Amino acid sequence: MTARPGERKLPHLFKPGRIGRYAAPNLIKYGACCVSNYNTRDGFITPRELARTRVIAGTGCGIITNQGAYPDPKGEGKSYFRQIALFDDKFLPQFETIARYIHDAGAVAIQQILHAGRYGGIDLGYCVQPSVVPQTLPHFRPPREMAKADIRRCIGEHVDAAKRAIRAGFDGVEVTSFMGYLLASFCSKFTNQRTDEYGGPIENRGRFMRELIDAVKQALPEHPLVVRLNGAELMDRWGGNSEDECFDLMRQASACGVDMISVTVGWQEAPESSIGRDIPPGYWNRLAIRAKQECPGTLIAYGNRLPDPAMASDCIGRGEFDYWEVCRPLLADPELVHKAAEDRLDEVRRCIGSLNCLSRLFRDLPYSCTMNPALGHEVEPEYAITPAAVKKKIMVIGAGPAGMEFATTAARRGHDVTVFERGSRIGGNLLGYAAHDLARPDDLLSVVRHYEVMAAKLGVKLQFNTDANPKFMRSMLHQYDVCVVAAGARVDLDAFAQIEGRERLVDALDVASGKVEPGQRVAVLGANKVGLVVAESLRKRGAEVTIVEPGKRIAEDVMPTFKWRHTAWVEELGIRTLTLTRLVRVTADAVVVADAKGVETTIAADTVIAAGPRRSNQALFGEFEWMIDELHGCGDALMPRGLDAAIHEGYRLGARI
Repeated sequence: MTARPGERKLPHLFKPGRIGRYAAPNLIKYGACCVSNYNTRDGFITPRELARTRVIAGTGCGIITNQGAYPDPKGEGKSYFRQIALFDDKFLPQFETIARYIHDAGAVAIQQILHAGRYGGIDLGYCVQPSVVPQTLPHFRPPREMAKADIRRCIGEHVDAAKRAIRAGFDGVEVTSFMGYLLASFCSKFTNQRTDEYGGPIENRGRFMRELIDAVKQALPEHPLVVRLNGAELMDRWGGNSEDECFDLMRQASACGVDMISVTVGWQEAPESSIGRDIPPGYWNRLAIRAKQECPGTLIAYGNRLPDPAMASDCIGRGEFDYWEVCRPLLADPELVHKAAEDRLDEVRRCIGSLNCLSRLFRDLPYSCTMNPALGHEVEPEYAITPAAVKKKIMVIGAGPAGMEFATTAARRGHDVTVFERGSRIGGNLLGYAAHDLARPDDLLSVVRHYEVMAAKLGVKLQFNTDANPKFMRSMLHQYDVCVVAAGARVDLDAFAQIEGRERLVDALDVASGKVEPGQRVAVLGANKVGLVVAESLRKRGAEVTIVEPGKRIAEDVMPTFKWRHTAWVEELGIRTLTLTRLVRVTADAVVVADAKGVETTIAADTVIAAGPRRSNQALFGEFEWMIDELHGCGDALMPRGLDAAIHEGYRLGARI
């Protein structure tokens, strides 16, 4: 078979591999990526999940790991409301279907067994741990210590679950000893304070893991066994394992004969970031390199914050690890591997590390992806991109993410689409936001680049520096069948109409876009994400910044898994923050504010930036109502929210018009 152009450019990634006695068509392993929460409360796999796994099977990965199933009938290992189960034969039919999907796509099928331990017992009101160590996060259950009999029973349950997976047609199994789950909590000196043979020195703390590995290997000697292990716990604050201890545990697992070690980073309760967009790609590669050096006889899979196939191919070529383990980038774009193989990486929807997936899981919701609106909806025909029954001429007002997602989706269906944008390029307010982002602006700008590329490839016409107003519409009356208003939102300066000195207020979006150059003493009104990003950026550049927030907390509109990051930046940068505080008046060189008790404070400021409240740009709906056959809206033009809502609404509207 002739190699595709991208395969020739990335030869290390696309060369064939092996795991145990099984051949893999390439060196890409689909990671289990936690759980989806698409299933039933009693552990059965649903049609929604089967439709998702059919897409996963078609991603082109050489090894595909199905999401983690808990192995015990009590549910002590169950960490998520809708986690799949594998403690009984009654669950096997759907597992058989998934294994068949994977094999039909030519990949090696691995089933993960996930006993959550410290994070489990979600339906029970308690969790099991090596020792009664209190939870650092209040939403987890109170701990109970496992007796030796519990350990032996748990090993048996893992073996039985592994056997079921093989009977269902999987080629191998993966056990979890990472992220603070059960085996990881036994391995860590933070949670393991036992005095018997399962506690104390690291040799003892790794005993449970070794015994479980040995039991599974003895039961299934012909089938590969993978273990997921931390290269770093990031739990120093709580007295967790050092990196040296993490690698000691890897050596223990390797000596037990595991076929592959999947290297990962962090615990759920770690106070440091591990995979968010504030971590640059390749940051954790040193852990994979060390694992390869210390466990030379064991395959090493790795992919933490490594979303780029070209970078992964180079790493494999240098011998840093054996398999690129990828999950979230394939949630964002299930065609990633195929686009890489076909030399179409410019079309990829990059995982931007917003962690919408984890934010929803940690709220006990099915996970979704900012960049992939179809994730979790693969079973629904309404989300499929199908040829339009009637080809329409469509005008879109606004080239931000909502407008461009609609435009490219509608164009894929065959519609004739023109986008009218007041500014000079694609991106809308996202451009200004990215310009001040302290995390990784290039991830946000990748969204813009994606739309630029796809608009050109799909023939979407773009008309910049155009103000779409009623006069403009009358000049082209009846030329279009559909108008989609995606004009975004603005800071509502009218909300300050009764404030003395309101004329001195400047719009945070104007600051973000570079239209306004602030001074060195700045007051930011509003600790929403726009206000925080501007405040952090200005403080980083040397300005003295004070945030004034009328609510109880900052970052209320920020993704749950990223709130802590803004809180940490505000503290690290020394930004003065006043909550439950309202604006009283603006003077020539200061703002006067009042706290909840009415006590006034004067803050020196040569620039006063209003970041909220935000108001949708909805005037066009009324103005265009009698000028066009179909009038629709999406994104912030309907209600101010975030990037995920903009992209999802643009897609859904584009898929149905």
